[in-house]
Amino acid sequence: MSFLEAVRLALQTIRVQKLKSFFTLVGVMIGVMFLIAVVSIVEGMSDYVENDFAAKIIGVNTFDVRRFPNFTPDEDDDQWREYLRRPRLYRTEADLVRGALGPQFRTAIVAENFMLAAVPGVRPRQVHAIATEASYFDIKKFGIAQGRAFAPQEVVSGARVVVIGEEVASHYFKGLDPVGRELRIAGQPYQVIGVIEPQGSVFGFSLDRMAIAPHTSPLMRAIRPRGDIGYVTVQGPNRDVLMDGMEQVRETLRGFRRLGPGQADDFALETSDAALSFFDGIKSKMMLFGTALPAIGLIVGALVIMNIMLVAVAERTREIGVRKALGARRKDIIAQFLVEAATLSVIGAAIGAGLGIALAKLIAALTPLPASVAPWSLVAALLLGAGVGITAGLYPASRASRLDPIAALRQE
Repeated sequence: MSFLEAVRLALQTIRVQKLKSFFTLVGVMIGVMFLIAVVSIVEGMSDYVENDFAAKIIGVNTFDVRRFPNFTPDEDDDQWREYLRRPRLYRTEADLVRGALGPQFRTAIVAENFMLAAVPGVRPRQVHAIATEASYFDIKKFGIAQGRAFAPQEVVSGARVVVIGEEVASHYFKGLDPVGRELRIAGQPYQVIGVIEPQGSVFGFSLDRMAIAPHTSPLMRAIRPRGDIGYVTVQGPNRDVLMDGMEQVRETLRGFRRLGPGQADDFALETSDAALSFFDGIKSKMMLFGTALPAIGLIVGALVIMNIMLVAVAERTREIGVRKALGARRKDIIAQFLVEAATLSVIGAAIGAGLGIALAKLIAALTPLPASVAPWSLVAALLLGAGVGITAGLYPASRASRLDPIAALRQE
């Protein structure tokens, strides 16, 4: 019997025994559905982190000089205690960083925290307050939708001006032109001079809730009351130049802090690679735990297929005897039942893949989680379905092939 003929017989059996075939497909279908959904969400998050999250949070061709890393996977208590013992960053060191780099680099002092903002007659709420320099807008590529960004002269003078995000503008100045109006942050008044173009969100966290003021304004003292700074962000023209700049900064800070050759850095230089490596650790755990449930579903599906095929062997004993009497060899019988089991399983996997894609899209539409269907996962689902069917059908097929044709022909 040819492979196509075996598939045709399998499909005919499915059409004749619809209810039994449906219950045979359910286990594989559910397992593959959740497998595709999990893989799609993890792949979508991976693409999102690499192409959007890292660029928005860290920046393109940038690194941050920090007291300790912002992304710290699997750090133990001892490591955290070491971080907390590190000296804070101050403007003196920010100036050293700036002096160690050439004119091709952009730098900006940054301090950020969530602060309460208020306008008379409007419900107060927390905004993402950022105290920084004028170059920050260029480093982050923030376009201005209304008004303007603050100028370097306003940073030097410590002007109480603020550039706000679109969500802040719509909350506090709904239906009004926010430019020129007053916004109080941490109890201090600031004049709104500009509104940033919409930035969207990252994993459900809105990037349009920001309020950016000069680091020489009172906002800096509200965010960093000790007089230190949050971090220095540095942007280079390309990645190669950026790596050279990182080494120059490292040598300068180590020299200033008198660190010996055998001593580790007591500061952190963090690029977008840190965010990506942090997510890689999360991704592997998500993939591991996320595929555990689908794996159980596939095992259950395999057991169901095995039981159904054993029942099929018992029901079709006379048919097997007739085929053997007409010259069918043992391998023909095995092939027939294996192809039938694999066909059932592949159909279940195909339906499950379609449902998995739909489930992933539904989750992406209703939650902040992105979804990206990986073509390899669809191929893997079909191959997995075939593998489950073949594995589950081995014992029933072997049992069918060992039937005595004379005894099988006597079976009623």
